[in-house]
Formats: sequence, C-alpha cells, structure tokens
Amino acid sequence: MDSLNLPPLASPSTGSEEVTRTRKNATLICIPIMAETIQLMIADIQKAKLNGADVVEIRLDYLTTFHPYQDLNSLIQQHHSLPLLFTYRPNWEGGKYDGDENQRFDALRLAMELGADYIDIELKVAHQFFDSIRGKTFNKTKVIVSSHNYQSTPSVEDLGNLVARIQATGADIVKIATTAVEITDVARMFQIMVHSQVPFIGLVMGDRGLISRILCAKFGGYLTFGTLESGVVSAPGQPTLKDLLYLYNFRQVGPETKVYGIIGKPVSHSKSPVLFNEAFKTVGFDGVYVFLLVDDLANFFRTYSSTDFVGFSVTIPHKEAALKCCDEVDPVAKSIGAVNCVIRRPTDGKLIGYNTDYVGAISAIEDGLRDKNNGSGTTISPLAGKVFVVIGAGGAGKALAYGAKAKGARIVIANRTYDRARELADVIGGEALALGDLDNYHPEDGMILANTTSIGMQPKVDETPISKHALKFYSLVFDAVYTPKMTRLLKEAEESGATTVTGLEMFIGQAYEQYEKYTGLPAPKQLFRKIMENY
Repeated sequence: MDSLNLPPLASPSTGSEEVTRTRKNATLICIPIMAETIQLMIADIQKAKLNGADVVEIRLDYLTTFHPYQDLNSLIQQHHSLPLLFTYRPNWEGGKYDGDENQRFDALRLAMELGADYIDIELKVAHQFFDSIRGKTFNKTKVIVSSHNYQSTPSVEDLGNLVARIQATGADIVKIATTAVEITDVARMFQIMVHSQVPFIGLVMGDRGLISRILCAKFGGYLTFGTLESGVVSAPGQPTLKDLLYLYNFRQVGPETKVYGIIGKPVSHSKSPVLFNEAFKTVGFDGVYVFLLVDDLANFFRTYSSTDFVGFSVTIPHKEAALKCCDEVDPVAKSIGAVNCVIRRPTDGKLIGYNTDYVGAISAIEDGLRDKNNGSGTTISPLAGKVFVVIGAGGAGKALAYGAKAKGARIVIANRTYDRARELADVIGGEALALGDLDNYHPEDGMILANTTSIGMQPKVDETPISKHALKFYSLVFDAVYTPKMTRLLKEAEESGATTVTGLEMFIGQAYEQYEKYTGLPAPKQLFRKIMENY
C-alpha cells in the first residue's frame, strides 16, 4: 500500500463559480434532489439554497412521470436559484432509469439547450453522447463524465488510467466514485485528486469512505455531495449538508488544515468530532476532526503517514494494537498496556502514544466520591482502601485498574473471559472474577464499580453487565459508555442509592489532555462543558 505523502496543493479549478472570501477552499457542496415530482424537486431546491448549498443535482431518473421539455424548462427557466446539475442515471450504473438510451440522451441534450449548468453522462456511453452533440455549441453547460465502481477502489495506476480515459472523451469535469473496502482505499483517491490537472470529483462510497467527502476540500476536489436529510442518500456514506457545514466546518477546510480523527470500529457513535470541531472553530485553530472507521490499524498508520494527518483518538477495539504501532509510548501508557491518543511528531513524523483515559475517569470518580462525602478536604484519594471492581479487561479496563491502583484502591477485574481477567489482575496486583460471578460478589459494602465494556451502548440500551440486586453493595457506579448518557446500569444504580458518574465525565476529562497535545493550547474546559451540554 502506498503511503499518502502529498505535495503542496493547488486550488481546484472553479470556472465561473464565485468563491467567497470566508472560504478556505473552492470545493462546492452539491445536494442530490431525488423527489418523485417536479413540484417536490422545486421545494427541495429552495430548501437546499436556504441551507447553504452551492449546487443541486437533479436526479431525473427518480421522477415517476417526466415531460422533458415542460419539466426541464420549468426547472431551468423559472426555478434556477442555484446552479443545476442534471443526471439521468441508468440502472446499469446504479440509477433508476431503464428505458430507451436515445430518449435519455435527448433529455440531457435538451437540458443543455435550455441552459443547464452541468449534465452528468456515464463513461460507458460518453463517446456516443458527445457524437450526438458534435457541431452544436452549448455555451453554458459543463459536461461531467462519470464512472462508478460499487465493489472496490482500483490501484493508483488504474485510477490514473481511468482519469485519462474520461478526459479523452472531451469531459469538462472528471468524476470517479468508488467503494471503500478499507479506509486506506481513500488514500489512493486523494493521490489522484491532488495531482489532477483537470477539475476532478473523486468520492469513495460507504462508511469507510466518509473522509473522502470531507477532505476533498483539503485535497482539491471540485465538489462533494451532501444530503438534505439524514438517511436520504443517492450513494452510500453521504453526510448531510448540515454536518458538512456545521459539524466539519467544511468551508474552513483548506490545503493547510491539519487532520485529526477518532479511530475505532464501530466509531459513528463517538461525540469526539462534535467536541473537537466546535472547539477548533471557536478558538480559530486550523484543524478538522473526522470519524475513522479502521479495520487494520497498522495499515492505516502506514498509509496515512504524511504530516497532514497529525493526531488520533483511539477507541474500541484498537487501544492495545495502537501501543504496538507507536514509535514511542509514554511510560504511563506502557504500564497500562493501552494507548488512546496518538500524536504524529512534526519534526520526524514518528508516532507517539499516550493514555488519557485513566486521568479523565479517575478524576471524575474521585469528584463523585468527594461530593458524596460533602467535599472532604483531605489530600488522600477517596479511592484509597476501597474495593474497586472493573468490568472489562480491554484497554479502558486496564487504564482504570491502573489509575485506581495508583490511588490506593484494591482492584478486582471481572470479565466475560476469566483468563483475561486473571491475566490483568496478575499484572496489576488484584483479584479476578468471571463476569457471571459478579452478581454474588460482595466482600463489603461501599464498593466502587466501573464498567469499561460496551455493554449497554446504543443500540443495545437494554443490556447491563450486572443485575440490579447486586448494585446495593456499591457506593458509586461509573459507566464508560456515554451513548446514551444514562445507561440502564446507571439508572438502576441510582435507584439502588449509589452515586453515579457518567461516561460523559470521563469523555470530557480525557479530551482535555488530548486537545492540549493536538493543539499546544490550554484546554478550554468551560467551552468543552458548554458544547457537551448541547448534545
């Protein structure tokens, strides 16, 4: 796999589009309009304009009835509030049209005659289409020639050859959409994009390809697609217009913007992009923070090895693998055996691993205990001498066990697989239990319970790692899960009289330190709390 070492970027060709001074990129946001009637399409065009889109793609193949002259004239002459791109996608290229090809060509030619800004024609029939318009002049319309691959993303060489084939048709704009089998596939599209001498739309479909739709603004893409509503997509993995503009601050992503992200599998539940992007925007820091759905961590780091990709939060299931991928590891993270924060050092590109989980969680638990004891002013940790039961023996479990042990707590590890619990307990110096035995474990009252597994996380919100009757032996219960904020475990703990600490407290606490490592700036703690209160 080639690593993504990119040259300095040139701005994409923008034609006649106006690029406002507030933008750091010239990449357009295009909204697919997929309504079944012209009236609904017109309403959606207005909605797209009001919400900040640059272009709309009229998907003619979605119309249940289509009267070419009347409908195209209505759209172009009377409702041209945004630049219009007309696509009449056949079913053999992933669309809905299954009629006569000549009629399809006629409709696209008519759109050009009436003054469409763009039309999209598939590479497979592009030569035929250009032959059909030869000798005619359409001053305004730019022709996008597109290729879609719904199975995979070809090699850089094959993508380059595809660009050349599309250019050879006479295309004004090259469009290639492929599918991400792994997130590393997107790097090949970025390499083509950044070297392209022609206006280029390069998108990689699917959840693993999401970064292609955001970072095309950094690497010189001509346009990206965003949907008006969540779930109403014209291709897999499209973000909403709202997310592009307000979650990712798309207009502020430019060639110099540094890329950060949350590495995990699954990862879409994470609130980290909300927190970091809002903080970056508020303080004027030139960074963007994205979801990184990663299957093979080592391959990811090998591929995205440029200094464009500079900081990563690491979540389940990659925290232990991250430790092995780093060139250097902070001693605390090494002791814990897990890394949840990786920084690419700008001087030499080496990866440095840290663990910020335990600081956020242990501080939040200590605060919870102090509040329960009316803010006891002693310097000794309220965890000292307490039985501290950790559910889970993964990266987060190790972090909390290590942190609590350092504060003087007596550690018990409970895990579905007893051998893993035993392994961690031996390293940390504590007891081990099978998770199934936890309900009957109560050597004393006033114990502390910390769930570090994903049990109870959306969508499985009805699950809990311990029965309610056993919770009466605990004075405080912490849950690392923060989607939902109040898990079943925490609700039942509260009903049993225990103090509860949510995963959101750990999340905010560990994020402080990550933010400081990412930016070199002090963490805006009040801002972090304010952001998370709104979500």
